[in-house]
Amino acid sequence: MLSLKKIGAAGIAVLLSAAMMLTGCEKETLSENDSGNNDAVSNSADSNAEENTLTSLEVVRAMGNGINLGNTLEAYNHSGYVKGADPTSFETSWGQPTTTEEMIKGMKAAGFDTIRIPVAWTNGMNYESSDYTIDERLMNRVDEVVTWALDADMYVIINDHWDGGWWGMFGAADQETRDKALEMYKSMWTQIGEHFADRSYKLIFEAGNEELGDRLNDKDVTGEKGVLTESECYETTNMINSEFVKLIRSQGGKNADRFLLIAGYNTDITKTCDSRFVMPEDTADSKLLLSVHYYTPWDYCGTDGVNQWGSVNDYEEQNDLFEKMSKFSEQGYGVVIGEYAVMKKNGGIKEDTDKFYANLLDNCDAYDFCPVLWDCSNFYIRRTNKTADEGLAKLFSERALSSEEGMTADEIKAAAQTRLEETYTMAMEETMSDVELPPSDDKAIAWLMFQSEDYSKTYSVGDNYDPTNKTKGVKEQNVEVTGEGTYTVSLDFTDSGAAKGIAFSALGISNGEDLFPGYIVTVDEILINGEACELQGREFTTSDDSHCTRVNLYNAWVTAIPEEARTADGDLTDCSAQILQVGKKNINNISVTFTFSAP
Repeated sequence: MLSLKKIGAAGIAVLLSAAMMLTGCEKETLSENDSGNNDAVSNSADSNAEENTLTSLEVVRAMGNGINLGNTLEAYNHSGYVKGADPTSFETSWGQPTTTEEMIKGMKAAGFDTIRIPVAWTNGMNYESSDYTIDERLMNRVDEVVTWALDADMYVIINDHWDGGWWGMFGAADQETRDKALEMYKSMWTQIGEHFADRSYKLIFEAGNEELGDRLNDKDVTGEKGVLTESECYETTNMINSEFVKLIRSQGGKNADRFLLIAGYNTDITKTCDSRFVMPEDTADSKLLLSVHYYTPWDYCGTDGVNQWGSVNDYEEQNDLFEKMSKFSEQGYGVVIGEYAVMKKNGGIKEDTDKFYANLLDNCDAYDFCPVLWDCSNFYIRRTNKTADEGLAKLFSERALSSEEGMTADEIKAAAQTRLEETYTMAMEETMSDVELPPSDDKAIAWLMFQSEDYSKTYSVGDNYDPTNKTKGVKEQNVEVTGEGTYTVSLDFTDSGAAKGIAFSALGISNGEDLFPGYIVTVDEILINGEACELQGREFTTSDDSHCTRVNLYNAWVTAIPEEARTADGDLTDCSAQILQVGKKNINNISVTFTFSAP
């Protein structure tokens, strides 16, 4: 999309004055009479004449707007099955009600044309004894829910989800365990593929979930962390995806050209765009889809620490990442955002969720991606079959295919692109008006990264300085670093409520490595609630990204001093990344005074 990073104030004003506000972003409705854009196939019982004429890029439009049946058929209780429990009873063990046909119909009526059904297949499998047979009770229950969704005229995605972390067997040190993992995977998909072989082309098989990647080294089942390097994890991910495609295609029938959804590396956009991730070869023409998930930034999407979204940096980050994924569309692969959500610890709708979702859906329209909301009765409340928020309900309803007739794909994409640019421009003006020291490529700005122990209070965590990425009410004192000298940065939690302990904190200087290469930070004093702290060890200066200068104050993930670490005297003895240890102490305010000196 058009980048507005470098547009000046005058340019922004022109864009704002010329902008035409468009509503109701629409996707192209596909009909059998459209050349090269055949309608979605029928779900009727008589499907012998059904043809899979859509391409990968066309089907993501037909899939429209989607929702997950989260925390349900993937709820895990394998140990219960081993002890004799019915695998279908586990469906409610993660707090969700038993799925009914009424729920599925309600989701369709709420504007969702696709449903993703995560499944834990080892819930019904005695795999420890090398018996990979899926219990027919579990298979039949999955079949029942799939049938309800197909009957509701929805596209349906089924996968093997986290599933107790058995995926870590692929990263085991011994080859025998790795061989068993592949044998089990193939047996699992042989049974699933054969069971559903004759079902509608609207049923899509997904190769895996977030476990295809770093989590191939998980220790949940093996008891020991795996031994694969990251490159080996990429190679194993590519191998699993390839075996998945070859196996399903070998079954013939509708599986010979059924749409298959390939999980990206960690389902992470940046990791999936790495050249080491390779889409598998396929004997079918244009029937592979690619799935990634979107929970960025995690502090906003997955914790209560950041309770606001909508700064220019927020929009820029989301827009840039979605644009990055378009490389796969250009290669002919339809892209599915298999999960996205903004979540609160105790349920409910977080502030600015509507902004986050609206911009995400606009990106999906602009690039022809299919978005699939991760939902565990946060938005669609299954016990009552009602939606939790009228504004979001309207947003999702407007994205339903039934509400989007009458516009071509090009018109839809153009309208979405216009909205993205308008929203970004307005966010730029609003953000800059509230920030005393906005991010700048030409300035070095010192700030205090902070995450409380309970993850309820946060401030600009990460090497990219973003003074808007914070818990509402937190007041900061940041400072421009102009060269050698003594500086003080601070955070005040009075208006947001005290921070409980520290999970992470670091002093950051944006562009420090670029503008002041090799400079050293020496911590002079740290005050918490006005009292000086006794430091545990000595600080060291380093950089994770070669741009931001950093001093870790409490970083439990750094257990060894990095090679590039530097100190004023060159001595790294007694240096630590955890010099600030405060336990569970309530923090009303914290300040760090430091000296910045040339090498």
